[in-house]
Amino acid sequence: MYTLSDKKLIMLKPSEIKLSANQPRKSFDEYELKQLSDSIQASGIIQPLAVRKAPDGSYQLIAGERRLKAAVMAGLRRVPCILHKTDDETAALYSVIENLQRSNLTVFEEAQGINRLIAEYGMSQSEAAARLGIAQSTLSNKLRLLRLNDGIKERIISARLTERHARALLRLPEEMRDGALDRIIAEGMTLTQAEEYIFSLLNPEKEPESKKPDEPVRKAAIGDVRLFSNSLSKLLSTLQNAGIDAHSRKYETDKYIEFKVRIKKNTDPDRYKQLKIC
Repeated sequence: MYTLSDKKLIMLKPSEIKLSANQPRKSFDEYELKQLSDSIQASGIIQPLAVRKAPDGSYQLIAGERRLKAAVMAGLRRVPCILHKTDDETAALYSVIENLQRSNLTVFEEAQGINRLIAEYGMSQSEAAARLGIAQSTLSNKLRLLRLNDGIKERIISARLTERHARALLRLPEEMRDGALDRIIAEGMTLTQAEEYIFSLLNPEKEPESKKPDEPVRKAAIGDVRLFSNSLSKLLSTLQNAGIDAHSRKYETDKYIEFKVRIKKNTDPDRYKQLKIC
């Protein structure tokens, strides 16, 4: 495999440069492109384009399509280019890396560019991640975005939502995504708000089940409570018969039955020596 070496600066006419099918960037913001064109018209191209010699002798763009388009808009007759000696795979890889480092791709263009590298050059995800200098988990998360349909992708880009917004939508079944995205965009949800909203869709609060009129009451439980209550009453009677001031009170809520026992202290320790509770 070639590396990006043997570089030299050349000046080429824009018409001499062919675009590569491996270019990951597919959409361009017209306003930003016009701003770049005005800047190029005033100051020229500061960073040259990257090109390579194609087998047919023409020049093929590796990186800098946005600058090339802006240069054409600005009316430049020639543009500065760095000529690299490299093969198809390295050129495609460099194109993705250059755009990732500049952060001027949409999240879906990044994902599609990475997916093309893997598919066309037989790379594994771990190999592609190592070549691109990113974690394999990051690469996997980007590739998962391609599961969203084209309509949702376009709306996410138009609404300028983040990659994590898109990943949050992936948690929903496909039939729920459009409706959820409608609300996220309409309410201008932050990432945190969108994640909480999606969590609520996946985990709706369960309505308490209404008790059926003929539902049998668990008799064993009632029997257990009555048994304890009767035993406590007998114990208190025994204490009271022995001259001990002992009382109990019963409290009942929707969830609990509570018994409170109060026994008055006595300073005469010999009084209860003969007390025996059976």
